[in-house]
Formats: sequence, C-alpha cells, structure tokens
Amino acid sequence: MSNRKIAVAGATGNVGREILNILVERNFPADEVVALASVNSVGKKVSYGNKELTVQALDHYDFKGTKIGLFSPGGKVSAVHAPRAAAAGCVVIDNTSHFRMEKDIPLVVSEVNPEAIKDYKKRGIIANPNCSTIQMVVALKPLHDLARIKRIVVATYQATSGAGKEAMDELYSSTKAVYTNQFTEPKKFSRRIAFNVIPQIDIFMDDGVTKEEWKMKVETQKILDPNIKVEATCVRVPVFNCHSEAVNIEFEKPISVAQARAALEKAEGVIVIDRPQEMKFVTPIEASTKDAVFVSRIRKDESVTNGLSLWVVSDNLRKGAALNAVQIAELLVSEHGF
Repeated sequence: MSNRKIAVAGATGNVGREILNILVERNFPADEVVALASVNSVGKKVSYGNKELTVQALDHYDFKGTKIGLFSPGGKVSAVHAPRAAAAGCVVIDNTSHFRMEKDIPLVVSEVNPEAIKDYKKRGIIANPNCSTIQMVVALKPLHDLARIKRIVVATYQATSGAGKEAMDELYSSTKAVYTNQFTEPKKFSRRIAFNVIPQIDIFMDDGVTKEEWKMKVETQKILDPNIKVEATCVRVPVFNCHSEAVNIEFEKPISVAQARAALEKAEGVIVIDRPQEMKFVTPIEASTKDAVFVSRIRKDESVTNGLSLWVVSDNLRKGAALNAVQIAELLVSEHGF
C-alpha cells in the first residue's frame, strides 16, 4: 500500500487543532500527518496525540504525494490553495464557506448524504457545511425520510467559539469587565457579548437576511432537499462552546411524537435525551466535547397541520466542523480506496 499522507491546513486554529485531536482519537489510518499554516506560524508546535508536529508554511507546501487535505485556513486562503492541492492529486475536504454552493463540489454530512462524496472526482474538493447547518440536518434526516419536510423555521443560539478563539477571549474579557465596572469596546462582535444576545452573525445581505441565515437555507436545500423552505434567525449568545437550535418543522404528512422519537433514537450520530418531567434535556454544557447531535424537547407544533418542534444541541467545533471533516476522510478511505 502506498503511503497515506494527510495534511491539515490551518493547523494552529481552533478547528485545525480539533481535527488533529480527532484524527488521533479515532485512530485515523494515516502514515504521516503534516501541519500547515501561514508563514507567521512556521516552526510552531501543535499536538498530535503524544507527538508534536512542526508547522510548515501552506504557501510553500508541495501537495504531490499527499492523499487528503483537511482545510480550515479561512475562505480566501482555501480559494487559492485548495485548487492547487487538488491539481497535485490531493483530495481537499474544506471547512470554509468558499466552495459550498458551487454546483460541481459536493457538500457532505457523513450521516446525511455520504453518497455525494463520489463527486469529489469532478474537482478534487469536498465542502464541509456550516456548523449550524450540520447539526440541524443530522437531526432532520431521519424525520425527512419518514414524512417529507415542507418547511423549517429555526432560531439558533450560537456560541462564541463559532467566531474563533479571539471571540471566546472577548466573551471572557467582556464578562470580567462587567463585574469590575469597566467598559471594553467590542472587537469581534457588533455589541457587547457579555450578558447579551446579538441577532446578527456574519454580514447583512440586501434583503435583510444575514449571510449565516442564508447559509442555513441554501445548504440545507443542497444537502437534504431543494424543495424544503427554510426560515432562519441566527443569534450569537454568551456561551463559550456548542450551538443550540430551536427547530419548528412542517411535514407533508402526519408524524407523531412517538414516531419521531423512535426514528431519532435509531439515527446515526444522534442521541435523544428527552424526559422533561425529570428535567432531562440537553444544554451546551453537557454537549461540549461530545461527538453526537443531541435532541431534546420533541413535541407537537400545533400551529401547523403536521408540525413538530425540537431542541438540537451540538459541539460546533467537533461535529460542526472537525469531526464531520474527519468522517468524510474516513469514508474516502473505507469506500473510495484512499
């Protein structure tokens, strides 16, 4: 067997470090792993199990002989280097938003549409969806298979880790400042994040929708079903890690709470914790560092003819980014001969 060499681009960032951790945790069959980042990070060390990898410059790295590239260096960087890697024969799994909506690039969630991976052959790139989209479609797929979803209305409660380490640091410093009666000017967010919620993630588009909300719509349609209508309101909340979502679903035909719960309990990647009388439901604290998409509060939505409501929580750095990318790489190895 030829050498299975893996490159992790953006290895010094939150998602890159998580990818390296998950590769070790899941015993990914790599013969060699290379850590790549910007020239400013060259020579830095990143952990890979009980080893340390020395960061190399993405700008100068020759991808020839590298089987799989796990990319999370930012959209503008991926736009340059993902096609370069693909041209050298390296299949890129890209975590940025840059390639997601391009028709000839598959947008994949391993539990939802693994069959789409085969289309990597068109351009040598597979796109990883937005973190908030990933956890929602994992929860929706078994329900869509049962009763066909017509419409989704979702409100997200997204953690600061989704905006990077500096955003998490800002939550910490902003909270500390409140307790010491000091004022700190927000840098990563448009408002103070401590003890506040901000109904804006990413830029506003011409129709008043934020780009994060647009992503949830178009990515869900590309992954799950182009006929599903999606209305999203995406909100940043003062939580360090894990995104939560209140999801209201309208189906084409009747589906009971019991049927939905049974389907979700059987679904790959989903854990149902839903005994409200015993206060059994999931919050970000319980979901952090876990691989699963957690579903709670399964109940009828009486405002539509065939409606259900769910509460969905997942670790956005793991399942929402790094884990899904590694799972795609695992499918390339097991199903496509890498």
